[in-house]
Amino acid sequence: MLQEKIDPVDKARRLAVDFTERAAHFDATGDFPFENFTRLFEAGLLGLVTAPEHGGHGGGLAEAQAVITEIARGEPSTALVLAMHYNSHYSLRRFAKWPAHLAERVLTANRLGPALINAAQAEPRIGSPAHGALPETIARRDGDVWRISGHKSYVTGIPVLKWVSLLALTDEEVPRLASFLVPTDSPGVRIEKKWNAAGMHATASDDIILDNVVVPLEDIVESQPASEPLRREEHATAFFFSLIGAVYHGVALSARDRVLAFAAHHTPASLGAPLSTVPRIQDGLGEIEVRLATNARLLRSLGEDVDAGRVVGMDGMHVRHVVIDNAVAITSLALELAGNPGLNRDFHLERHHRDAITARSHAPQSHMIRTIAARNALGRLASR
Repeated sequence: MLQEKIDPVDKARRLAVDFTERAAHFDATGDFPFENFTRLFEAGLLGLVTAPEHGGHGGGLAEAQAVITEIARGEPSTALVLAMHYNSHYSLRRFAKWPAHLAERVLTANRLGPALINAAQAEPRIGSPAHGALPETIARRDGDVWRISGHKSYVTGIPVLKWVSLLALTDEEVPRLASFLVPTDSPGVRIEKKWNAAGMHATASDDIILDNVVVPLEDIVESQPASEPLRREEHATAFFFSLIGAVYHGVALSARDRVLAFAAHHTPASLGAPLSTVPRIQDGLGEIEVRLATNARLLRSLGEDVDAGRVVGMDGMHVRHVVIDNAVAITSLALELAGNPGLNRDFHLERHHRDAITARSHAPQSHMIRTIAARNALGRLASR
């Protein structure tokens, strides 16, 4: 008998149905959804974008978007942590910048069990590297090792991470900006629980403190002169921003599903017919559909362009900006259409809205994206 072959998006869709059952619990308590990552590993989804020769599926951005969107419909905090993991594995596979021994270490662990990875770049005083300041986390060379001390913030998924790719400034005569592969169980690494946001509560995007953490000299993922702006390859940037957008697109889809079912089945006594028969309600539901269709088209188009190797420029940032704005508008409108019932925590719409507005915390924030877009446009004009 032939075994049923299930594609990754179908696997994600089926898992999301189960993840939905405990999503409200994770939101209310902030407990980390460890079991979700065990299920993702068992389904083979932690290796979605990993090359087949390393035990992965070899998926591209369009497929990763679809998987992240489905998982986010079930439990968006899980989806965001997964998106960060995919981002690291995509960079590892696509750009071949990683030293062979580090790549083998991460890829082998990813085949054997839940061994997630995320970047650790932001800091309490300087914020994101996107703001242009050098990190205050310092890597000091000591013989054949580095000793790293510093403080990183918003390390999404830290309870389940096996490693962080940690950005630090070296203390060399000519300083470098370098990313070090740091095991999260290294002596001197301490988690400081800081994350208590209104939404995406279960991402556990806490701080990590590093106190004289020892890292082998050769465990640098990549580096560049500290005097140069942090390098960002356009496809890697588009991949990262697109997956963040896909998380909140999934949140908006869940809000749509909830308010649509409510409008179709709720029949107020004063109306004598379902809410969906009211023109104002139909107009609002229609606006939600237009915004969702726009998001889906933008994400898919960007994903297909990246997968085909086409030039995408700054479109990753632009698409993320629009998708997040639409997700916030959709969840807000869904709350308005549902009226008082929508504000009940058991109704879940207010949770979807809180998750959506938390998207605005991702760097670079919308005002920075618009400023970058304006400067690029002015630069093109000046060069004519």
